[in-house]
Amino acid sequence: MYKKILVINLMHIGDLLLVTPVLRTLRANYPNAHIALLADKKLADLVQYNKNINECLLIDKKGADDTVPNFIKFVKKIRAKKFDLVINLHRNERASALAAFSGAKKIFGYSKPGFSFLFTKVFPNLKAVEHQIHSHFDVLSGALGITNFDDGGVEMWIDENSKSNADKIFHDNFSDGTKVIAFNIGASWHTKRWLDDYFAKCADILIERGYGVAFLGGGMDKKIVAACVEKMQQKNSSLVKIFTGELTLAEVAGFLDNCVLMLTTDSGPMHIGVARNIPIVTMFGASPVPGFYPYDAKDILIKTPVSCHPCGKHICPKKGAENMECMKKIPVEIVMKYVDEILAEYGHPAQEILRVYGKYQCRVIELEEGNF
Repeated sequence: MYKKILVINLMHIGDLLLVTPVLRTLRANYPNAHIALLADKKLADLVQYNKNINECLLIDKKGADDTVPNFIKFVKKIRAKKFDLVINLHRNERASALAAFSGAKKIFGYSKPGFSFLFTKVFPNLKAVEHQIHSHFDVLSGALGITNFDDGGVEMWIDENSKSNADKIFHDNFSDGTKVIAFNIGASWHTKRWLDDYFAKCADILIERGYGVAFLGGGMDKKIVAACVEKMQQKNSSLVKIFTGELTLAEVAGFLDNCVLMLTTDSGPMHIGVARNIPIVTMFGASPVPGFYPYDAKDILIKTPVSCHPCGKHICPKKGAENMECMKKIPVEIVMKYVDEILAEYGHPAQEILRVYGKYQCRVIELEEGNF
């Protein structure tokens, strides 16, 4: 029986949140163990209040710990904690090295080849053929023999101060009774972004119907949000609010609690939305649908059957009219059809919607040639 367990994931918002069902399952199977999570310091908001862990270890991977001497010091800090078991859930060099040199008795998970010889067993990441969460569960099953998967879906807890700040920001900007749609139009890859003029048209339609529109996203998204808003006919409406780059990750989560729907790209904020139980409509371009669909049955994912999907490329190599055709061929009319369906079925702030345990397969709408 393992007494001290460390789970490692040093990647981005979505990757980290998709580890949360693993933490819940480990807690269910090892109720008395000390369970720690090692994550990137800048993403602490996502996991530091997770109720299934005893400890959140944070590495400043792009800052103070991004030197060889300081990285070695960090490895020594991990070794001093004497973990029995380490589970690495992202196959990059830094995470693989931390797992390999952790000093743990058993080391399982994904690994770069240069470090795999120090692992007890290396597992393939099957995100191209099954959801990333299910691939993580395969690691638990193959390494630990776990058969009891307490899959509570993607989870994120926030502190009371962040929740209070988010609620205040929402109510200071939207009058009581206004139903607000959260827009997240940015993504780390250009090939994951639906066209900004398409988002602008959706925003105009919703505002004309009396909905509020709140633009979210990080500081890197400010330019594309500004370009999108500039294309809106209703850009001067009091129902349009821009919070891009202004909220912490915890405040984004708290803000989404007050919204009735999230219109988003495949991105980190999409997975925050899943964690906060907000209904989602998302458009997928470069990403493999089986691996990263929004993990909630309320949600709708739309894609086109272009031959190059999913390309996994950050920039579309096609030229002219075929450039970004996977996104160009998802029309506003189709997206609004499914936005209307979700609003008709739910239509209440996310925090008022019942979260259903075990219902995680979203609806995937694959458009046919006649649809676009």
